[in-house]
Amino acid sequence: MRDDLSVSSHSDGGETNGELECLPYSVQHEDEGVCLLVRMGPHRILLDCGLADISSLYGGIITSVDRGNLPPPADLVLISHAHPDHARGLLSLNQAFPLLPIYASEVTSKLLPLNWPEQEPEDIPAFCHALPLRSPIEIQENLIVELFPAGHLPGAVAILLTYHAHNRDYKLLYTGDFFLSNSRLVEGLRLEELRGLNLNVLLIEGSYGTSRHPHRRNQENQLAERINRAITTGAPEMNADHCSVILPTPALGLGQELLMLLRSHHHFTGRDLDIWVDGAVATGCDAYLELLPHLPASVQNFARHQPLFWDERVRPRVRRLKAEDLATLGSTPCIVLTDSTADLSKYCRPNTGPWLILLPEKIDIQVNQEYLAPTTFESYLLAQHSDGPGTTQLIHNLRPQHVVFVHGSPAYLADLTSLEELQNRYHIHSPAAGILVELPIGETFLQPSAPETNYEGELTELEKVITISLPDAITSDPRWQQFADTGLIEARWQGEELILRGLSQRELLNQNSVDLTRSRYPYTWSDLECCGTCRYQRGQRCWNPAAPLYNFKVTLEGYCPAYENLSNQES
Repeated sequence: MRDDLSVSSHSDGGETNGELECLPYSVQHEDEGVCLLVRMGPHRILLDCGLADISSLYGGIITSVDRGNLPPPADLVLISHAHPDHARGLLSLNQAFPLLPIYASEVTSKLLPLNWPEQEPEDIPAFCHALPLRSPIEIQENLIVELFPAGHLPGAVAILLTYHAHNRDYKLLYTGDFFLSNSRLVEGLRLEELRGLNLNVLLIEGSYGTSRHPHRRNQENQLAERINRAITTGAPEMNADHCSVILPTPALGLGQELLMLLRSHHHFTGRDLDIWVDGAVATGCDAYLELLPHLPASVQNFARHQPLFWDERVRPRVRRLKAEDLATLGSTPCIVLTDSTADLSKYCRPNTGPWLILLPEKIDIQVNQEYLAPTTFESYLLAQHSDGPGTTQLIHNLRPQHVVFVHGSPAYLADLTSLEELQNRYHIHSPAAGILVELPIGETFLQPSAPETNYEGELTELEKVITISLPDAITSDPRWQQFADTGLIEARWQGEELILRGLSQRELLNQNSVDLTRSRYPYTWSDLECCGTCRYQRGQRCWNPAAPLYNFKVTLEGYCPAYENLSNQES
């Protein structure tokens, strides 16, 4: 059965075949994990096993009598990385089918045991076989596997599968979770390693949909500034002159990235400050120390001069939190990194001062707010996955015939599948769990040409007027008519990039929108509904927790739906 969300974008009428199929057992729409069964000719390959309950792999409960009698759900298992939503079902899978081969990168094989903290390490069998990076290996007859670093997490890989049929080769790439940008402890996925693969199928994550993120360094600076403000000036809404900060995070990846950010950012280096690390996040730090030779050269160089994590000599001090430390925790400003599942009342005890709890965006962390000391909750973005432009950039570089989206909310994945730039070039699929995706490959299929997305132009600056000249090729795009409808544009900075957007007639007719050409319209500044006249704007920063611009620097002519006029300010 075909997935009802698939969008066929082009076909040449040539003959097709049934050599490739994908059956998703789960696609991480919520928190059910990722588990995909791929068939390439006679081979059945399980990609990741993030299922908390693996019974769906064999249709029911397996007993000791059944064990050994049921056929395994696949011929082999390949794991993209060690996060629970991709790996937590592996121990159960190995117990049910001990002869089923499981493979991952060397780093992932060492991190996997952290998924089962309730088990003693010596009780977890070494069931995962390590594969080298960037080395094609014939893992079964006529089936080649090759692993490429994918960013996101140490050891995370994109998995390239090549099946040699009697008359042609078939190639499928599974990205796992990927990140194009470099982070502090992981180098990003390198596009140049994957270009020219002549790919047939791309299984790709769409965690952030079409959203666009600021540059990674800007994300880090915004977070560091917010933490610095809390421990320096406190929380005005709680009448406090200082605040301690709690950062609940997953055990692997984000917690260690945050710790490196706090250790090396100029707001904190040399500062008389304690950073406490607790629970599984601390265990994850220990695991990273064992993997130091596999981390980027810059990290290894850092570790030659001072400890990577635990250090009570260099300020800020990084310490493992112990039970005896809880009594005085928060008496002076400090930062606590702890598990995303931790009961935060353990730290926010009465009479310990106010706390700022910072929750990462796009990660569902449940917090009990009933028994905490005075607290305020905010969110921040420190992305571990590529955003929409990064996702489409990877697709256009690989130019596959089929694109299958997994890992993301249905709404975000729907945003991606509806992109015209993808629909016009590829067969797009976004299946639900249990829906078989057939992946026919046209025998005379023409590989789509790489889209022309970059144009060279000229910029001229004359006194206060800036002129941008663009080539005539842009006007041939059907989107130009809408973009240049009024001849007026809005420009804004996003990281190091200047973003241009055409203003439509409807926007200009709407008197509630910000007038960017005030000289043409008889508005005064006080008439405008904008950040400059909003009651929540102080110091060119938004202080409204209900606003999408909360805690961000704003331009005075900016606007958001949570706007409230200064005249509404209570005296």
